[in-house]
Amino acid sequence: MLDALDFKILDYLLINGRASWAELANILGLSAPSTAERVKRMEEKGVILGYRVNLNYRLLNYSVTAFISLSLSHPKHISEFLKAIDSMAEIEECHHVAGDDDYLIKVRCKDTEFLDKFLNEKLKILPGISKTRTTIALSSSKESPIKKLNIN
Repeated sequence: MLDALDFKILDYLLINGRASWAELANILGLSAPSTAERVKRMEEKGVILGYRVNLNYRLLNYSVTAFISLSLSHPKHISEFLKAIDSMAEIEECHHVAGDDDYLIKVRCKDTEFLDKFLNEKLKILPGISKTRTTIALSSSKESPIKKLNIN
């Protein structure tokens, strides 16, 4: 069970995942070893899954963000589909969704030519995919993890 200090740690790490034990300890009013132990416990429990860097994809020439809704023809294809997309570096996110489609994936590409190649040579050839619908983002005003957990 997480307590208020654990949530305070998580809130701070959401903003600064590179915080040192000393920095976190100072904010919490604890010792650095005690703080490190709390973080390690949350990592072991799977509350903290990892740490990552947020990139400016435009500066890296990945100017196309696309959302692809897709449907599978039969549930027997789910396992193979999930395994295949897990190995595709272009896919940033995959969500099983309710509604007309089965999955919504977010893809980063350098250009529309690359997106076309990805769709036709990697995604649509997977067994069981019955339809796809692609939406290209014209711009993105916010892309970030949540900045504060609501513990109420």
